[in-house]
Amino acid sequence: MPMIRLTVPTGALTAQGRATIQHDLAAVLLRWEGAPDTAFFRAQAWSYLTELPEGAQQTAEDDAPRFLVEVTVPHGALSQRRKAGLVEEATATVLSAAGLSPDQALRVWVLVHEQPEGTWGAGGSVVRHSDLVALAKGQRSDA
Repeated sequence: MPMIRLTVPTGALTAQGRATIQHDLAAVLLRWEGAPDTAFFRAQAWSYLTELPEGAQQTAEDDAPRFLVEVTVPHGALSQRRKAGLVEEATATVLSAAGLSPDQALRVWVLVHEQPEGTWGAGGSVVRHSDLVALAKGQRSDA
């Protein structure tokens, strides 16, 4: 099951961006993971927004806001092509939510963490990637 976390300095997102970013990033992740567009899979795409207090983030150069997107997926859920698409679209989504232009893309880092097989549990059981693939085939939508 995918999880996405965005860490940003407080106030770095626009009001509209802050209101929609978690849903938008979860949708991006599900799309690139190839999950069916069903209520079950949407409910499993957890999205977190962590806002850092003022002064908690800076670089050696300046204190302009930077954005960290961390994605956790089961190992094997994303091919290299899908990872590249996810990174590109997540970056664009964050830039939009912050009211920044594409030339600010280096201010967004996307880290993809692949959870090794057998190390992800939900509902009291270990969940394997093959279980999710089988479940997705049974829930495939027309979308």
